[in-house]
Amino acid sequence: MWKQDKSDSNPPTTHDTDNLMPISRSARAETGEEVSAFVGKGVDFKGTIAYHGTVRIDGSLDGEIQTEGVLLIGEEAVLKAKITAGTVVCKGKITGDITAKEKIKLRTPAVVNGGVTTPMLSIEEGVMFNGTLEMTPSSRDKQRETTLRAVTQADQPAAKPVTG
Repeated sequence: MWKQDKSDSNPPTTHDTDNLMPISRSARAETGEEVSAFVGKGVDFKGTIAYHGTVRIDGSLDGEIQTEGVLLIGEEAVLKAKITAGTVVCKGKITGDITAKEKIKLRTPAVVNGGVTTPMLSIEEGVMFNGTLEMTPSSRDKQRETTLRAVTQADQPAAKPVTG
């Protein structure tokens, strides 16, 4: 009786402007895994999002994002949020502090207003970044430093008491 329009039967597909691939393929190329959730263009969300895996946001978000996974922020996305993630790839606009355990990639035409804390940062030419940056050692760097310290201390001769 009701015919569903073919354009409505599939979820909206937003293309990555770098390689013009559908979001699931561009996310797979970027992160090695598929997008598990999608906040589409025109969607306004207020609150806290906590998840595992990869999420792409192309809408508007006001609140907080918490994940160990990947956050992909599309070109038309506008976020006013405190973000804590494993990896953040942004082409949209973020106002708020971002903490990433692995890395942050800011791609043109991204605009970031806020503090950034990450062990690895990549910023393309044309990105607007207004805020602070704190580079922290990654978990791999911390593990390597502990291993090097243990090896160095084992190679040190024992201290001899000074008599006199």
